[in-house]
Amino acid sequence: MPHTNELTLPPLSLYIHLPWCVKKCPYCDFNSHQADRFEEQGQLPEEAYLTQLLADLDQDISFAYGRKLQSIFIGGGTPSLMSAAFYARLLKEIEQKIDFVADIEITMEANPGTFEQEKFRAFRDTGINRLSIGIQSFQPHLLTTLGRIHNREEAIAAVEKSRLAGFDNINIDLMHGLPDQSMEQAMEDIQIAIDLNPEHLSWYQLTIEPNTEFYRRPPELPEDNTLWNIQDTGQATLQAHGYRQYEISANSKTGKQATHNLNYWRFGDYIGIGAGAHGKLTLTDGQIFRTKKTRHPNHYLGNLPEALCLKEEIATSDLPFEFMMNRLRLFEEFDLSDYQKFCYQPVPEAFLNGCKTAIKKGLLCSSAWEENKIKTTEKGQLFLNDLLEIFI
Repeated sequence: MPHTNELTLPPLSLYIHLPWCVKKCPYCDFNSHQADRFEEQGQLPEEAYLTQLLADLDQDISFAYGRKLQSIFIGGGTPSLMSAAFYARLLKEIEQKIDFVADIEITMEANPGTFEQEKFRAFRDTGINRLSIGIQSFQPHLLTTLGRIHNREEAIAAVEKSRLAGFDNINIDLMHGLPDQSMEQAMEDIQIAIDLNPEHLSWYQLTIEPNTEFYRRPPELPEDNTLWNIQDTGQATLQAHGYRQYEISANSKTGKQATHNLNYWRFGDYIGIGAGAHGKLTLTDGQIFRTKKTRHPNHYLGNLPEALCLKEEIATSDLPFEFMMNRLRLFEEFDLSDYQKFCYQPVPEAFLNGCKTAIKKGLLCSSAWEENKIKTTEKGQLFLNDLLEIFI
């Protein structure tokens, strides 16, 4: 174990969770709750939630250890339901507690609905400099199937209006493998998104998760051959238009990878505040633990900060899997020494043997390993779960 004075902590980010949305989508397993059940006099409890977010941050702020925030991600739910004044005060208070790097990336997830579009310029004025717009599809019938409350025209207008509001860093969220989705419809979605010219495209296959409406009443999904063709053709199309796949479900223009995503998957630290937020933090003795906050908004609002958080140390025996589960989401190669750098433990023999097994199975690249580097092969990228099982 490194001596305290020699230990270099990883970069630090902040995740903020807003748990409300207009309507719960049938595929969504995130911690989201229908807003109209919590509104008082037609408004969400902004003041109370802001106060509790700051109290929540105060209980974890000692783990910053003087590090500056590299990125902030505001997720949900639908964060754009809150007012710009809410975010102006929240971000100002946060910066008074933890310094920001000069080029900090501050992302907010936004709903394409017309109501939120009117607030885009005000959001930009608060210091939020990146929007992640949850479009999912441009096909009217698929939007209905997915329970989305916007239409194709509103989705396109959301991107255009965010540009007019001053946003020069935009992500579009798209899904594929949707119920009864054809190859042609999936490719049309990709092309419309490309034509809108976002800096970043999150493109991922629909999965049926427990505790969702789709899990209780499973829809009929495309056949495996169709899913494979959509994935293969879609990635080729994105690549041809300058969107490089740098992560399992993320494509970006050159230099426009999401700073927040990169810190997650490189096994950096992040404080998580808000109902249902998760965090990952490192102590100065090298101990790594995860945090999670109580999920229900009423419980979050009604309890003292110290009652909100469950902390769980990551056991040394679990570090190989935890590290690789994050690191292998990225397609970049990395040094074998990164394990010791971010896990504060010598590289275990089982980890080395796991890498050698993965190379024999064609899941990790042998030429990279010869230079003490780790990189997934194309096969490893396609069969990531099989690769990760080696490290359990």
